[in-house]
Amino acid sequence: MPRLLAILLLFLSAAPQPAAAQVAVADSGDTAWMMLCGLLVLLAALPGLALRHAGLVHVRNALSIGVQGLVVAAGVSLLWALVGYSLAYAPGSGWLGGRAHLLLADLGALRDGLTVPESTFVLFQMALAILAAGLLPGAVAERVRLGWMALFALLWLLLVYAPVVHWVWGGGWLANLGVMDFAGALVVHLSAGFSALALVLVVGRRRSVSAGHAPVLGVSGGLLLWIGWAGIVGGWSFGATDNAATAILNGHFAACAGLFGWMLVERIDKGHVTANGLVSGALAGLVAISASGALVGPGGAMAIGLIAAVICRLAKGLLGDRIDDAADIFVIHGLGGLTGALLLLPFVLPALGGVGFAAGISLAGAFLAQCIGIAAVALWAMAGAAIIALMLSVVTPARIGAREEAEGLDIARHGQQGWDFR
Repeated sequence: MPRLLAILLLFLSAAPQPAAAQVAVADSGDTAWMMLCGLLVLLAALPGLALRHAGLVHVRNALSIGVQGLVVAAGVSLLWALVGYSLAYAPGSGWLGGRAHLLLADLGALRDGLTVPESTFVLFQMALAILAAGLLPGAVAERVRLGWMALFALLWLLLVYAPVVHWVWGGGWLANLGVMDFAGALVVHLSAGFSALALVLVVGRRRSVSAGHAPVLGVSGGLLLWIGWAGIVGGWSFGATDNAATAILNGHFAACAGLFGWMLVERIDKGHVTANGLVSGALAGLVAISASGALVGPGGAMAIGLIAAVICRLAKGLLGDRIDDAADIFVIHGLGGLTGALLLLPFVLPALGGVGFAAGISLAGAFLAQCIGIAAVALWAMAGAAIIALMLSVVTPARIGAREEAEGLDIARHGQQGWDFR
């Protein structure tokens, strides 16, 4: 009998066993990469923009523009968690996301189709939202109230930015149309740039326009943005992959080519090259390559950066003093994003080193989709920003008084100076 039981147990142990349920788990390497990219974007959005904008304004307003950027970043972060992420990425209609992720509820262990937790995806997307909204104070620096700017940025996030994110990246109507935007040339930069144009037109010019007081700060901030851009384009590969390295390389090549493009036009126009101009050219290249990232080859990236910077610098020369955009947000980010979204089309072709279009998509069809996407985002951004600014101005004035503007916002509004030489 004992021998019979032993034989039975041996037979049972050799019989096929039901497979254990497979539990989807995040890839630790991809997760770490996405977290690093989120921090790199925050490096660009917080100290990068603060230093760049501070260097481009009068010494009496250097502190105030940093304060505005900080308050906007804090408000956008909280609102992104409360409702912004849900409006952008929760299942909904083709126009806006639903309520499933209000207060970041019901986040998945993995983001759909990715190997990273959805919380990591939220972090990365929040950093992009902070960067987009943080561009706006730079356009109307030295003339608007802190509270007004903060309210404007929050409403802009909900009414302009979140819908555009959903349209393009959240499975909305532009995504279904075939609009391409690898890392935010349309969603982040074109929307912020054209909103900045509307904002400047509604708010009006500064009473006294002066050159930036500290070019070295502007250059330092621009270089932090350059470094942070590795997180922007590398993060959209959603993992530590060849695509991420390719996107970072292409971003760097586009920035370098953009630097030379802006330098060439500035040298012809002014007879000399400025440090801020070099950084502006690099940023124009980075904005433009955000549309294509890893979709083009190195040669295409260089061409995109060069062409975008030349176009942006020519536009700056043509606009002259007609638009008082203190940080050239419209020229660099608005026009740079538009240029990159269009230049994506030829340079994504395999003949020019790109990866090609998806099956069934022709160059003509992609061109039509891109034009519709550019027009929709630009018009929505301008109209939304103008309406928000006009409605807010009825409730509370946007502009500071003439005396405060002459004195500078640092002392008038914060009781401090950006520089204390005592």
